[in-house]
Amino acid sequence: MAAPLLLLLLLLVVPPVGLLAALAFLARPRGVRVPLRGRHVFITGGSSGIGLSMATAAAREGARVSILARNAARLKEARDAIRAATGQEVGVHAADVRDAEAVARALAESGPVDVLVCNHGVFVPQELEKQDMEEVKWMVDINLMGTFHLVKAALPAMKARTRETHLPASIAIMSSQAGQVGVYGYTAYSASKFALRGMGEALQHEVIASNIHVSLIFPPDTETPGLAEEHKRRPELTNIIAGSSGGMKADDVARKALDGIKSGKFVVPCNFEGAMLAVATAGLSPQSSPLMAFLEVIGAGLMRFVAICFQWNWFSTIENWYSKNNKHA
Repeated sequence: MAAPLLLLLLLLVVPPVGLLAALAFLARPRGVRVPLRGRHVFITGGSSGIGLSMATAAAREGARVSILARNAARLKEARDAIRAATGQEVGVHAADVRDAEAVARALAESGPVDVLVCNHGVFVPQELEKQDMEEVKWMVDINLMGTFHLVKAALPAMKARTRETHLPASIAIMSSQAGQVGVYGYTAYSASKFALRGMGEALQHEVIASNIHVSLIFPPDTETPGLAEEHKRRPELTNIIAGSSGGMKADDVARKALDGIKSGKFVVPCNFEGAMLAVATAGLSPQSSPLMAFLEVIGAGLMRFVAICFQWNWFSTIENWYSKNNKHA
């Protein structure tokens, strides 16, 4: 108990400096650099969008890249595109992440993984009352259970690999800003993405002794083939609320994601709004950066006020929309 008491005394004497000193001592897990060059990076959803951009960027950095997706023809196109852009060969594996045995076979074929990027995901926006439960289950099975299948299959070889190389490894999980805050029309999708945070927080405790670092990536709307399909199904209210936040290009998200992975960050925001959400939703999540921990501590109250302002705006929008359209929820 002596160390915490000394830290408390330091905080009382010199608040800002004392707080930074305390957080430098307390922040866990310790910060690391996760190298990519010469290491095996395995990316799901790698045939298009963010996954393809991440695979291309990792290959440019000298990583040995493997990509997994369902469509064999699109995988071949992605492999050819990465080869043309980087001159690097890429391993391709056709499998559905819902099939645990197929996922395990793909990982066994690819060899031990140093950086696992669970980038797969599907999204169909609709009010829960109107959405078919098979569609809800489909999202949960791919977004959540698919991630379980990948991590469980990859972990034994990843642990052996870190013991062999003495280098830190990474498990990166692609969530969404809808995994930080729930929005109208995202009930099923948000549930599947919020669950990834709980998975990631607990998993980090379980794998840190093996020098494996978990990163949760929270992109906003991103210009991918999936986004175009999503917009066709979005309820009008969802477009009004979600349309107020800015989107990003897949290459920009990929760059932010890889930077976060290489820095061993637990929470990886991709834009300014994401950084604000990271502070607002920090809670009990791991934090390796004393500076970010400092911002979370001093910004918590302000960000709670900002969050209440956002909720006021969203609820006002919903009330006005239902009133204008003479509808009842």
